[in-house]
Amino acid sequence: MIMIMNWGLPSILFIMGIFVFVSNRKHLLSMLLSLEYIVLSLFLLLFFYLNFFNFENFFSMMFLTFSVCEGALGLSILVSMIRTHGNDYFQSFNILQC
Repeated sequence: MIMIMNWGLPSILFIMGIFVFVSNRKHLLSMLLSLEYIVLSLFLLLFFYLNFFNFENFFSMMFLTFSVCEGALGLSILVSMIRTHGNDYFQSFNILQC
């Protein structure tokens, strides 16, 4: 029962995060929040995996460092998009324009 909770719960959280990311594509901020939710569920899965095989948790700290960098990059893109276009809607943002 514990094995199902250790592997099943993060997997269900990851699938729910993917579903929210795919279905909610109107605002950039909601997509960034769902990406952070996916990263946290992957961190939980990685933490359980490393503890199951009695590995050290240094790799999980490196994973958290990269996820913080990913979050800062997403927020900087959000701020630059709001400064240039005035909102974070994807309908008003044309990727093909320079």
